[in-house]
Amino acid sequence: MMERFLPRPTIETWEEVSQGFWERWNFPNCLGSIDGKHVTIQAPALSGSQYFNYKKTFSIVLLALVDSNYRFRVIQVGDFGRTSDGGVYAGSALGRGMETKTFHVPPSTSLPGAAHLGDVPHVMVGDAAFPLKPYLMRPYPGQNLTHQKRIFNYRLSRARMVVDNAFGIVSSRWRILHRRINLHPQNVDTLVFAACILHNFLLFPRENVRLLEEAEQQGRNLPSVRHMGGNRALRERPVM
Repeated sequence: MMERFLPRPTIETWEEVSQGFWERWNFPNCLGSIDGKHVTIQAPALSGSQYFNYKKTFSIVLLALVDSNYRFRVIQVGDFGRTSDGGVYAGSALGRGMETKTFHVPPSTSLPGAAHLGDVPHVMVGDAAFPLKPYLMRPYPGQNLTHQKRIFNYRLSRARMVVDNAFGIVSSRWRILHRRINLHPQNVDTLVFAACILHNFLLFPRENVRLLEEAEQQGRNLPSVRHMGGNRALRERPVM
């Protein structure tokens, strides 16, 4: 399911995401909204303060880049809770790929209705926890901002809230994410990763129907049980 519902983005994917942010959230040239979410866990034995976060709980971090329709496009799961969002991003495949320009991002293009400004790069949007980069925008800091900067912050904040909404949807669907998870961190990583992929799966009901039809057809193609009696003793305990 990962290849179908969480594939590695292509130039065509990024262009689709950018168009969605412009049409739905009025923010052009946007590759997605990025943020981190802490998933609370039972403190692992002998882990010291590695998983201890600023909320004074133990957690692993889900870093996600989300499109305008709340779909996860890139995720990374499992960083220590003590690591900041910016730190998680810097060490992530996404952060390294954007920095080295190996993530197949579309070339710079003009903003809608503003060709006179020249070509502008495509960007992700995040909050103040993330570093300011040519490909990563965050709000202007401070209170005494110009009218233009306040409008920019408003537009950016609307687009950035998409990732928070996606986290909220995932947590509402899988209530286990609302409480402390008493599993080994690696198992928590798997659980969170699966929840994100299932979240994407549920966003596309027509695709779901087609997959179920494919699974049903594959089931019809399985050999009849009546013709598999020779292996039965390997699967069932003998009757005494």
